[in-house]
Amino acid sequence: MPQSPQPQPRSTARRSVLAGAGAAGVAAAMGISAGTARAAERDDAEVRRTARSLLSRMSRTDKVGQLFVLEVYGRTADTSHPKNTALYGVSTPAEVITKYRPGGVIYFDSRRGPDNLGEPRQIARLSNGLQRAALHTGARVPLLVSIDQEGGSVVYRMLEPATQLPGNMALGAGRSRTDTRRSAAIIGSELAAMGINQNYAPVADVNINPDNPVIGVRSFGSDPKLCATLVSDSVRGYHRGEVASAAKHFPGHGDTDTDSHTGLPVIKHTREQLDTIDLPPFRAAIARDVDTIMTAHIVVPALDPSEAPATMSKPIVTGLLREELGFRGLIVTDALDMQGASGEFPPDVAPVRALQAGCDQLVLAPKTDTAHAAVMAALTSGEVSESRLDASVLRILEHKVRNGLFPRPYVDEDHAERFVGNRRHVADAARITARTITLVRNEGNALPLSGAKRTVLVTGWGTKSVESLTRTVAGRAGQSATALETGAVPTAAKIDAAKAAARDHDVTVVLANAAAAAGEKGVAQAALVKALLETGTQVIAVAVRNAYDIRRFPAVPAYLATFSYGNPSLTSLADALYGDLNPTGALPVAIPSLEDPDRDLYDYGHGLGY
Repeated sequence: MPQSPQPQPRSTARRSVLAGAGAAGVAAAMGISAGTARAAERDDAEVRRTARSLLSRMSRTDKVGQLFVLEVYGRTADTSHPKNTALYGVSTPAEVITKYRPGGVIYFDSRRGPDNLGEPRQIARLSNGLQRAALHTGARVPLLVSIDQEGGSVVYRMLEPATQLPGNMALGAGRSRTDTRRSAAIIGSELAAMGINQNYAPVADVNINPDNPVIGVRSFGSDPKLCATLVSDSVRGYHRGEVASAAKHFPGHGDTDTDSHTGLPVIKHTREQLDTIDLPPFRAAIARDVDTIMTAHIVVPALDPSEAPATMSKPIVTGLLREELGFRGLIVTDALDMQGASGEFPPDVAPVRALQAGCDQLVLAPKTDTAHAAVMAALTSGEVSESRLDASVLRILEHKVRNGLFPRPYVDEDHAERFVGNRRHVADAARITARTITLVRNEGNALPLSGAKRTVLVTGWGTKSVESLTRTVAGRAGQSATALETGAVPTAAKIDAAKAAARDHDVTVVLANAAAAAGEKGVAQAALVKALLETGTQVIAVAVRNAYDIRRFPAVPAYLATFSYGNPSLTSLADALYGDLNPTGALPVAIPSLEDPDRDLYDYGHGLGY
């Protein structure tokens, strides 16, 4: 494991704490002295002057390029990849940058396809190579190198050696502002070391719908005040880590049962409900000087009766976010290749509509040549004015100046290798994760397990999760453990096999993740748990994603929630099973009854200990 050197962030312009809102009220609210406020205003003025000077030297082609955030395929800037050729007509990532002069790129792992992310030195080298290409073309403007590294087990792009943190809802269960700040600072500092200067995090959605298929544990919880507090702390942590932060998905994606990746959700909240439930975390992020806010592909009739998706809605993006909430930072779209955007807006329409609405950057616009040409044509026709283009490009340049990308955006590749996943980060992550484990049900004091010799069956969802927990349990003195993974939708044959195996073991630990079953909603996983209970042996159920899973098997005597299935969470789970860890987490959401959603099985804030 790497040693624990001190971080060596690139030299940055001092971040103005007032950049995202007017100086007057925010300075007082945040306890900033008048002298500090005046100094911040002077810094902001210098940022604006520098950005305007850069803007004045840019061609229209340079400016339009800055609007786009592209994906590139491959792990080095100069290696050919057939997918780059198919998408862009050029073969290497560096050639993509030269052709389009984009404002940014976004990294993905191999699950989506680009496969940008290997080990830290390679990622830093890729970042440097892309920046080198950007600084040798067009107006020579550095790139925003972005990623979705939220923490937790749902939206992440890097596993070990990057330090693994438990994610937002786990942090909500831990209720620690310090831990939330530290989690973001660890993620941010490691990203910065690899040349990734924009993290599309934190999620600021308030998850009040147990059936939400796309947010869930990505949210800090169901309480707007808790979410607002921890979103603010997360932004602060990312800034400490020297990476730009992005609150998402505006104006709030927490109450939907439709995934905007595959459809267009409709949020039926009234304006009063939006003000009390959905908007407080975004207001808190703005007050904390969040760099970026990402829009959602959701319809909110109370904000825009035309029912245009928020990303394409001027009343929402400009009227609410820019004018009413006073956000002065960067507004970026959620990925425009998602069905919530592309389903109704073709590639030559979506980018123009988003720009007209007030968005500054267009993330993953399909058919880049078509999208780029559509924006250029809209400028020529006057459908989009030159002043509208300049306003967005100026904000993009201000963002880059403020975050220290000029004059040299490069990072030390040796430092990246030493710093990412260092011992101090890993130790802190373990301690943070341990404080998030939540004991929801413990009938008859089934837990903790004693140290007596026993056989343990670990079954349920997730091959890696089941195997990891099995190894950890088997490593304890006197414990013999067997792994039997049954899948997201266990068949009758797998349920029967698990039931037979349980009869041959003293204790069964079953991992549940109903969200992995998608439209099936965890019915078969619940049948597995109920079948295991019929054996009469000791059964312990663990929700490794959404705590709501117990709604389908409420009679299970012992139930814990980890909110994550990363290795640190499974290690802490094993410690909690055997009493080496006294669970201290408290539910950051209420768990309603499946039969009567108006009745809660477990209240918000519920949590047991030993």
